[in-house]
Amino acid sequence: MGEFELLARIRARLPRPGPHLRLGSGDDAAITVPGGATATSVDALIDGVHFRRRWSSLAQIGGKALAVALSDLAAMGAEAGEAYVVLGVPADLDEDGCLELLDGLAAVAEETGTTLAGGDVTRAPALTLAITVVGHAESADDLVTRSGARPGDALVVTGELGGAAAGLLLLDADSEARSPLVSPGQTKGERARLIARQLEPRPRLAAGRALAGAGATAMIDLSDGLGGDAGQIAAASGVGLRIEAATLPIEAGVAEPAKAAERDPLELATSGGEDYELLATLPAKLFAGAAAAVERQGGTTLTRIGEVVAGGGVEIRLPGGGLLAAAGFDQLG
Repeated sequence: MGEFELLARIRARLPRPGPHLRLGSGDDAAITVPGGATATSVDALIDGVHFRRRWSSLAQIGGKALAVALSDLAAMGAEAGEAYVVLGVPADLDEDGCLELLDGLAAVAEETGTTLAGGDVTRAPALTLAITVVGHAESADDLVTRSGARPGDALVVTGELGGAAAGLLLLDADSEARSPLVSPGQTKGERARLIARQLEPRPRLAAGRALAGAGATAMIDLSDGLGGDAGQIAAASGVGLRIEAATLPIEAGVAEPAKAAERDPLELATSGGEDYELLATLPAKLFAGAAAAVERQGGTTLTRIGEVVAGGGVEIRLPGGGLLAAAGFDQLG
């Protein structure tokens, strides 16, 4: 496999570029002509750390890599623009495998309106994808940061929680040849849906724009777990977040693999991570309008799960009056 031949085959398969790209892959640098404000984020996925090749097709790995990078733009309320991909190729991945990976990237790019504007290819000891994404907004004021939450704001979340963590339990049990985590009450369809939440996440770009337009004051994507990511908003905004565990929208089917693995479904929903839903704050009086906008534009639900209070930290309150530790995933922990 030659680098230049592979790059030529990659360029031939790229989706049509978006309106901001003047010059794309094939030169020393891409040229874009953005208007307004841009938001830029970098993400990396490495085999053995963020995914397992034995669990996933190469197309799923490529699609997930782009989707999780774009989720950061969703959390800013930005519109997807360009993506730049660095591919680290291990010795056991051939040219056709690289192109299958690209096909997964390209499918998510087409679905989200993202332009694959360039990147690089290099040898690596393990399959690695490092992706830089650029999003756009008419002005910097249209983008939502983590630092705008104020006491009295409502705390809200899109979609449902715990599905990706439950899917990870299922994949881990199956791949290690242990007894599958099955329950008489769980269908094959539920298992497949939970595994898809882990292997094929989709960024909430439209929901993020809807929340930004509806008055969100702070926002973050749930990559490392509700408890940990809520702490990021609390720290950046200098406030406390109070979460009512009874209101959390836990995804259907999570309870069965959780119980089979002797885990609490609520633990998966609050600390499992990789759901890539959006956690946001906004003035309480705007909740109904925001929920309608998220459903109409983003195709998902918006649930009020708590409130912003004075002070600091995150408090997850159980129905009986106790507290659940606000934990999350630590990349270096």
